[in-house]
Amino acid sequence: MNHERREFVRNTTAFLAAAAGGLVVPLASRALEVESGTKPEIDADISAPEDLMREHGLLDRILLVYEEGLRRLRVKEDVPPEVFQKPATLIRKFVEDYHERQEENFIFTAFEQHKTLVDLVNVLRQQHDAGRKLTDVVLNAATAANFAKSDARQQLVHACEAFIHMYRPHAAREDTVLFPALYKVIGAKAVGELGEKFEAEEQRLFGAEGFDKNVDAVAAIEKQLGIYELAAFTPR
Repeated sequence: MNHERREFVRNTTAFLAAAAGGLVVPLASRALEVESGTKPEIDADISAPEDLMREHGLLDRILLVYEEGLRRLRVKEDVPPEVFQKPATLIRKFVEDYHERQEENFIFTAFEQHKTLVDLVNVLRQQHDAGRKLTDVVLNAATAANFAKSDARQQLVHACEAFIHMYRPHAAREDTVLFPALYKVIGAKAVGELGEKFEAEEQRLFGAEGFDKNVDAVAAIEKQLGIYELAAFTPR
């Protein structure tokens, strides 16, 4: 491990340890890419909160795709239905059917059993249900036959806008309130074991490097839309 990487791991570990009330969070660098285009080998297991938070990052990139599609519709540019169908399919398969199920079955239940942050968990569960209904609308409206209809496109616009409006604060509240509190609720050892369970389920559903494959799928859509380059978002 080179000096820069050691410094990164040390600083990040210190930050996460402070956020968790002094409990060190296992780290990994599996999603990082170096300039040579190769991915550094994993030095440690990924904790459950870190796993969920990086998946929130993936979701946020999908929301950017939704926003670009909506922008093009507003200015009456030609927008094919797959601009919405592809990201909605990723949301259904990776976010709703995997990521959220892991949260509901392991994270939310832990807080409910310990009677901690129950009101927050109730809202988060309700928002998961609401998000799935919105994704149903997008998937239905973004078919080739329906997308040609103005009323279906309007339903799609409302569903995407509502989904974005809800999930940005939803993910932020989980990242800043729920996940840091998990260490106090079940302890660092159990959090580490949860990370292993999540990784096993991810590989079962998506194969080896399942997260990376989904990142690549989102990147392909970004490139198709011309929003892949990060520098394009820098204010001029």
